[in-house]
Amino acid sequence: MRATLIPMIVLLVAAAAIPSLSAEETKLKGKRIVILVEDQVNELEAIYPFFRLQEEGAKVEFAGRGKDSYKGEYGLTVEPVTLNAADLKVEDFDAVIVPGGYAPEQLRRDQRVTTFVRGMFDAGKVVASVCHGPQVLISAGILRGKRVTGYGVIKDDVINAGATWVDDEPVVRDGNLITSRWPEDMPFFCPTIIKALSE
Repeated sequence: MRATLIPMIVLLVAAAAIPSLSAEETKLKGKRIVILVEDQVNELEAIYPFFRLQEEGAKVEFAGRGKDSYKGEYGLTVEPVTLNAADLKVEDFDAVIVPGGYAPEQLRRDQRVTTFVRGMFDAGKVVASVCHGPQVLISAGILRGKRVTGYGVIKDDVINAGATWVDDEPVVRDGNLITSRWPEDMPFFCPTIIKALSE
């Protein structure tokens, strides 16, 4: 799987130059979405929803912890990072996305990040994560009683957080919580986010 990621990312970045539909023809006009990133984030899991949700009319921005760009786990630069996690306010956003890679291991240690994610969840707003992203959700304390998927190595952590582990579905939605397993699930992950934000 991992050997195919770089060509997939290159194609995705090239496709970003293709004009999207007008705002009048999209489903998420007026929605604002933040994607949390750090060094060693999985580039595809960050970049794919960044562009896909913009195509539906949403305003999508990357947020980090003080840098204006981050190096992904496969060496690509994720930018522009226009927001600082310390400044995020629940009332300003409709959804938060936590990509995987090794970034969640760093993000989960930052109380500003986990407090924001918990606030989004408690407010009934969409909280979506993929791969290792549920590590942040675990530290935010929002998985108990939920059905969750993710990258297989975090299975025990998810179960110990009180969630039910699902490993045979490309996307799992439980209320306002949406999770997927890896980059190949993006064609299922993004439509589920779009549907949830359109309800």
